[in-house]
Amino acid sequence: MTTHKKPAASTSGDTVPGAARDAGGAAHPAFSSFPVVAIGASAGGLEAFEQFFRAMPADSGMGFVLVQHLDPTHTSILSEILQRSTAMPVVEAGQQMPIEPNRVYVIPPAHDMVVVRGALSLSVSSRQRGGQMPIDRFFRSLAEDQGEYAVGIVLSGTGTDGTLGLRAIHGAGGLCLVQDPATAKYEGMPASAIQAGFATQVLAVQDMPKALDADARLRRLILQNESVTTADKRLARVLVRLRAATGHDFSQYKKSTLGRRIARRMAQHGLVDIPAYEHYLAEHPGEVQALFHELLINVTSFFRDPEIFGYLKANVLPGLLAERAVGDPLRIWVAGCATGEEAYSLAMLLRELADEQHLDLPVQIYSTDIDAEAIAIGRAGLYPPNIAEDVSPERLRRFFLKEDKGYRVRKEIREMVIFALQSVIKDPPFTRLDVLSCRNLLIYLEPELQDRLMPIFHYALKPGGVLCLSPSESIGGHQDLFETVERKFNLYRAKSTLASRRALLSSRIAWTPDGIAPESGAASPRLLRETTVGDLARRALLQTFAPASVLTELNGDILYVHGETGKYLRLAPGQPSNNILDMAREGLQLELREAMHRAQTEGLPTLDREITVHSPDETQPVGLSVRVLSRSGQGHKLLLVSFRDIERPVARRGVRRSKSGLSAEALRIEELERELVLSKQGMGAMVEEQQASNEELQSTNEELQSTNEELQSTNEELETSKEELQSVNEELVTVNSELQSKVEQLTSMQDDMKNLLDNISVGAIFLDRELMIRRFTHGATSVYRLVATDLGRPLADIRSELRDVDLLADARTVLDTLAPIEREVQTGSTWYLARIQPYRTMDNVIDGVVLTFNDVTERVQAIAARRARDLAEAIVDTVREPLVVLDRQLHVVAVNRAYVSCFGGPASGLLGHSFYAVGGRLWDVAPMHDLLDTVPPAERTFEARELTHVIPGMGPQNLRLSARRVTEKGGSTELLLLSIEVLPDHPPQT
Repeated sequence: MTTHKKPAASTSGDTVPGAARDAGGAAHPAFSSFPVVAIGASAGGLEAFEQFFRAMPADSGMGFVLVQHLDPTHTSILSEILQRSTAMPVVEAGQQMPIEPNRVYVIPPAHDMVVVRGALSLSVSSRQRGGQMPIDRFFRSLAEDQGEYAVGIVLSGTGTDGTLGLRAIHGAGGLCLVQDPATAKYEGMPASAIQAGFATQVLAVQDMPKALDADARLRRLILQNESVTTADKRLARVLVRLRAATGHDFSQYKKSTLGRRIARRMAQHGLVDIPAYEHYLAEHPGEVQALFHELLINVTSFFRDPEIFGYLKANVLPGLLAERAVGDPLRIWVAGCATGEEAYSLAMLLRELADEQHLDLPVQIYSTDIDAEAIAIGRAGLYPPNIAEDVSPERLRRFFLKEDKGYRVRKEIREMVIFALQSVIKDPPFTRLDVLSCRNLLIYLEPELQDRLMPIFHYALKPGGVLCLSPSESIGGHQDLFETVERKFNLYRAKSTLASRRALLSSRIAWTPDGIAPESGAASPRLLRETTVGDLARRALLQTFAPASVLTELNGDILYVHGETGKYLRLAPGQPSNNILDMAREGLQLELREAMHRAQTEGLPTLDREITVHSPDETQPVGLSVRVLSRSGQGHKLLLVSFRDIERPVARRGVRRSKSGLSAEALRIEELERELVLSKQGMGAMVEEQQASNEELQSTNEELQSTNEELQSTNEELETSKEELQSVNEELVTVNSELQSKVEQLTSMQDDMKNLLDNISVGAIFLDRELMIRRFTHGATSVYRLVATDLGRPLADIRSELRDVDLLADARTVLDTLAPIEREVQTGSTWYLARIQPYRTMDNVIDGVVLTFNDVTERVQAIAARRARDLAEAIVDTVREPLVVLDRQLHVVAVNRAYVSCFGGPASGLLGHSFYAVGGRLWDVAPMHDLLDTVPPAERTFEARELTHVIPGMGPQNLRLSARRVTEKGGSTELLLLSIEVLPDHPPQT
């Protein structure tokens, strides 16, 4: 067993791939039996969304959730725009709205969204611009809720949102698709996901629906042909090949998790059974490493499960800190650390506690994993900007440095953590630990291997040390090794017992083939004897021959003292100091300072320089040596200061003496000593001045540091402003895309409306509230003399073709009363039905009037003809003489009863026929033609014209004819009234 990774981030426990979890961490089946596809995008996402749904079938059986960076102050029309690209219903997400297949859900503006038990849950977003990561948040919740049925897609956008979300979906066994950056309008988000290594496939948007369909079909085919989780023998051959290539054994990994991971690799290569995949592994050695990384569930986050970290800080770590002896480090091991977020989280907690309690406590945090790439990320301490979702702003400011690519952990925190490659099974554990954190590792192991790990963990901990497991894990049946600290968070304390040692002896684990040796007799007598004699010899040599020495830092702070140094150093008066320069006796300080300065700047040693040291009892010549030492493995230099007493020489006899009893040589020496004292005093004054100058420089340096911190703070504020501007820019790009789509839609509608109005015979004029012309159709130009340049002019300035009517007065009346007006108006020989109605906006606001003109000339003429006919019939029926009414073409319009009675034939048989054709062509004679045809219709008026005509059944008759033209008001209809009177028998007058 080798993998030490963590599943997708959650707020209520850890996620086993393929299953969701309740608040207590217990696994339950995923709520959806169909894939839920979450699509995240930012700037340029609208175009990508449209391309995706144009290629996506409407009956795929998948549910789609769209998460985009939207302007919180702008109402989104994304759902309306996308509805034109797909036959699936596109709706804006609502609270507790269940996700259904073949349906598209769009995140509303100014909201965060997660999925809980297969339903969408909304909350008002509280984050400022620049700090929003809605895609990561939804992807994480989807991975927790849907497990292997989760699908994450990252499309065009700037920034890194979506990367950590894909990490969670990948850890849960779901499918991760990323748009090819070469096809993306903005490549930031796709490039970040690809660089992080969580993209299952990198595709153009239009190819993603095919990949989704292929994955669904392959999943069904694998289930039908052969279950990967039950093919133990074939699966074992794959694991043997994996162990031979990587050195890590996955045989004790849970078979269900192995099956899902291997099936995902098989799906990517289009393979449907394990033998085919085993053959593929043999032919493609690179696939072995790809499978190895697939099985490493590299999912974690900062302060994952915040309640647990809060409990550790408040109830566990303070007690461990209080029990520390001075100089005793606090030792912590984070097993299966992935990219190190949990180790750094513990380091931050300890730093906060140390600062609160004013402690200077050494801390050793060992963070281990088998993934070399993850360890390298942890060592660098550089994480994407998305960690702002998990780390509070105060901790971001205190423990991180903002860089172009994200946040880097500050050096003081990185130095607390030691990263190393290590397996909890095949490598020996760290020991004498105060805290061992192994969260979200055991859930992927078979129970047998979990049982073997518990004694190892107990062996690694001190008695009373704390074991941290995830809410989904437990110590099993090892109550003899641990006692419960907090059951809710699965925190345990190691008991003081040798049971774990006995268990390890019996198990003979990999890192100690012969078991652990018993405590008694651990070292052989010969080895013990050789070690004791060697130490005794070295100790005697040092005490006898080594000079009194002091090991110091470069600044003179004492680290270690060997031998008796009281003759050379003394405790200086005033504030206690541990600096060798402050403790040097009279006569030693100046030379010592010069020798140390020479060693620091030039690296040159001072060897056995003779100096006179003054003590209260005597003046002693001393040999001073200063050497530079290098601390092994750390590159840090130290100084070794040694002192050697020099014996005074005995004066020879016969030496000439002065009158005072001293020799000339002694007097010279005394004089030189006085000069030397004066020189030393002057040098001391210069040193004091130099120290004062150094203090001033130090004060200036502190001011510069303060200024630098202010500049750094200003830079962080500018970075924040930059992020906010970038977020605003993304939102503006999104809004602009939506508005551009809306403009195109409105342009198309305007073209449709123009063609509609141009192709109907209705004239229309649109006026605003001031009766200014907004728009008009071509049909209105026959009523008003309008041209294109008249837009914006008052309608009153345009000449009208109407007769004796003022439509502008009617328009003002409509604006005042909101009551439509209709009237018939005439231009020349054309009649129109003019309608004047209020102009209403979509918000039902009156913003002008609309004048429409319908050509009703034919209807007016028909009505007039009917009225004339009715009038003529009424008139002719009252006349006692035979009377017939003709139109302009001399067709019978009406006859009276006297005509029918006199000349015979039914009246209905006469109407509509030519006057010459009625009655068996009774009137088709030349005299009648002379009267009616030889003159124009306008002159067909005459009185008392007599003629003789043979009437069938009556014989020759004398007739008197009179005609009068009748014109309707308006001149649209002309009729001719013809009276035919039968005279008594007498000759006609000529």
